[in-house]
Amino acid sequence: MDISIIIVSYNTKQLTLDAIESVFKTTKNVSYEIFVVDNASKDGSVEAIKKSYGDKVKLIENKENLGFSAANNMAIKKSQGRYILLLNSDTIVKNDTIAKTIAYMDDNTEAGVLGCKVLLRDGKLDKACKRGFPTPWNSFSYLLKLDKIFPGDKRFGGYHLTYINENETAEVDCVMGAYMLLRKEIIESVGLLDETFFMYGEDVDWCYRIKEAGWKIIYYPEAEIIHYKKASSAKKGTKTIIEFYRAMYIFYNKHFKEKYNIFISFLIYLGIVVQLLLALTKNLFKSKKSFQL
Repeated sequence: MDISIIIVSYNTKQLTLDAIESVFKTTKNVSYEIFVVDNASKDGSVEAIKKSYGDKVKLIENKENLGFSAANNMAIKKSQGRYILLLNSDTIVKNDTIAKTIAYMDDNTEAGVLGCKVLLRDGKLDKACKRGFPTPWNSFSYLLKLDKIFPGDKRFGGYHLTYINENETAEVDCVMGAYMLLRKEIIESVGLLDETFFMYGEDVDWCYRIKEAGWKIIYYPEAEIIHYKKASSAKKGTKTIIEFYRAMYIFYNKHFKEKYNIFISFLIYLGIVVQLLLALTKNLFKSKKSFQL
């Protein structure tokens, strides 16, 4: 089998159905299996998937929300494909995207992970689809918007790699879990997704470990998806915000803490706490509608 496609769902019934349908409609000349891992949705997702697709989709039903990493790992362990594709439930796969990305990986054996061009619903690039690692300097430059003040400058554009043309294939540090294609064989050496990350940061962590193992991470804009961003996390409110900043803390401790002195680490921790408090405060003034698609 060419590829195992894994979709994690959590209260995104119609979006998940649309994502599955987009795979069936656009994927030709490729042998594949689709896993949907449902994290205890309460919106009828499981029943709808069973009714619409039956045994065409391999459904794993969790009794509680185990998070993105743990859910994906469950399906990865059961997968049979040469490649693994993490695909968000709030995405639409465009024509031949999966076939194109597999073909690129087959032709470029040094590539371990590939991400496609990810477009938001308004047609603009989801900048997170090609990223540098969140080093203290990259994060500082991004926080102060130096990448916008000095567009195209490599010194300040390392967070979203703004100096890389969005229409050119390039080697990057990491791609996003909304569409993340990797070789199954890699998992044997670097391991599964780190389940310490609940719903953010696990894709960056995986790319970091894979790149450390000597593989290339590729941004490939010849293939595209649409990402209805924030759909699966929109209703979580405070928990979502906390998990986002918690992921920053975990990643820094895991990969960067030993590389920087105590003063730098203190500033990083302080920055995470301040940003978290600001985000929570801002969240208090948002209406309920702002958390819905």
